[in-house]
Amino acid sequence: MARKTATNEQDALVAEFKALVADTEKLLQDSAELAGAEAEVLRQQMHDSLKRAREALQGAEQALLDQGKAAIDATETYVSEHPWHALGIAAGVGFLLGLLSSRR
Repeated sequence: MARKTATNEQDALVAEFKALVADTEKLLQDSAELAGAEAEVLRQQMHDSLKRAREALQGAEQALLDQGKAAIDATETYVSEHPWHALGIAAGVGFLLGLLSSRR
């Protein structure tokens, strides 16, 4: 379920950036024809778009940090509850990596 949430957040972030790029391109095209008060309105719209993008990035960053901390906590809990299983898994992974690296 955490994976679905991360995917949804990534999709929302990508959509936000696509909208930002589209808005910025449109605003830049329109800015060539504008002067005075209209240019100020255009600059404010660009500023608002960039602010939304920054907020979306900060939200995504925080979500990734939270997921990383949750993964670390889950791993630490598992290892403390099942130390022999964790040791066996680590030994197996080490053995497989050793086999793979010796073939090259």
